[in-house]
Amino acid sequence: MLFSLKTALAALLIASPLIEAARSRSPTRDEKEWVTVWGTMPQLVEPANLPPAPFSPSPSDTLQNETGRVFNDATLRQTVKLSLPSSTLRLQISNVFGGSDLPLTAVTIARTANNTAGTSAIDAASLQIVTFSGSDAFAVPNGAVVFSDPIGLTVDANAIVSVTIYLADGQSTNSITGHPGSRTTSFLAAGNRVADQDLGGNATATDPWYLISAIEAQVPKGSSAAVAIVGDSISDGRGSTTNANNRWPDRLLARLQSSNSSSPTTRNIAVVNQAAGGNRVLADGLGPNALGRLDRDVVAHTGVRYAVIFEGVNDIGVAANDTASQTAIGERLLLAFDQIATRLHRFGIPVFGATITPFTGADQPYSDPEREKTRQRVNEWIRSSGRYDAVIDFDAAVRDPAAPEKLRAEYDTGDHLHLNPAGYEAMAAAVDLSIFEKFKDGVSRLT
Repeated sequence: MLFSLKTALAALLIASPLIEAARSRSPTRDEKEWVTVWGTMPQLVEPANLPPAPFSPSPSDTLQNETGRVFNDATLRQTVKLSLPSSTLRLQISNVFGGSDLPLTAVTIARTANNTAGTSAIDAASLQIVTFSGSDAFAVPNGAVVFSDPIGLTVDANAIVSVTIYLADGQSTNSITGHPGSRTTSFLAAGNRVADQDLGGNATATDPWYLISAIEAQVPKGSSAAVAIVGDSISDGRGSTTNANNRWPDRLLARLQSSNSSSPTTRNIAVVNQAAGGNRVLADGLGPNALGRLDRDVVAHTGVRYAVIFEGVNDIGVAANDTASQTAIGERLLLAFDQIATRLHRFGIPVFGATITPFTGADQPYSDPEREKTRQRVNEWIRSSGRYDAVIDFDAAVRDPAAPEKLRAEYDTGDHLHLNPAGYEAMAAAVDLSIFEKFKDGVSRLT
């Protein structure tokens, strides 16, 4: 009897239309995956970078904003550049540093007019309403992020999209999440304008990104990957051209996608820039320290298969310039870089270490012989320790051959630390693209 019952149940399961339907659907779900195609490092927006009046309260504009709220009854339109093509996207909004709930009222996404960055105009035919768990509105708790439902929007590689957010009641705090170093113009307007084709001349322009932190694309499984760049203001593009997307990570993306210099593997790699001005490895500054944000800014992003670590200049520059202090900060940096490799290897992610670029020159606060010794010591470790899976020698690419403690004059913005677009082009050119092919299957998780 028991045997017969088992046989009957097995036959029923095999014949069940529901079971057959489920089986036929399962492979379809597995044929696609999410990959992050744009991202920025979330941080607490400092007072100087809060939205302009009347979109945030301050003692000097209480007559213009009596609500005590940021973005009260305001529409915010922001543009970002996506790395890879897709027909389905997903938006991440961050309230990680918010001092209160973030009450989203309405959100839309569209391709920008003429695929232009930093514009208040959109391609109206592409406009899509963004929902969160089926709802147009969503209150994001402080300290949290929220992902949208899948969005049907077809984009090409390097497409520039516009994300428009309306907050009817604003956010009841001056502690908000954003990214001041966007190098991109955004726009603010009163009222609900998320569906407007153009916010027009009465919109207020502002530089930071606010609230948005990532966009993912649905792609064929195994077809694409992302490289996360952990860095400071040099990777964040200080010295680049606003709205031109010519930071060195942008120029690296262009090289990855060039048919003349890349393979099918590299042409499908997204670049996710997780850098911020003033960022340090060992201590919080403008944003959490690099060790503290690895999980959030690298591991948590979908599709990340590679990481570039280009940090340390601010640790060296902020530390006192006496020999003992510089010896100590150098030793701590080496230990921290070793930890970064260990932690990312746990997830099979290969780690590419970049040498620290020069910062010697008149009126540069970091410029000092003891600090230069530390830079040289750290760079020697990066090059020779074998701890990184590959080395990107930015120092060699941009230093002055006649004075290697300095940037080449043609790459120097004038502050002797940050590079101009030509310098960022040279940095991108210094990346050996073969490392992406070499490590496409990851690395051992035991190192």
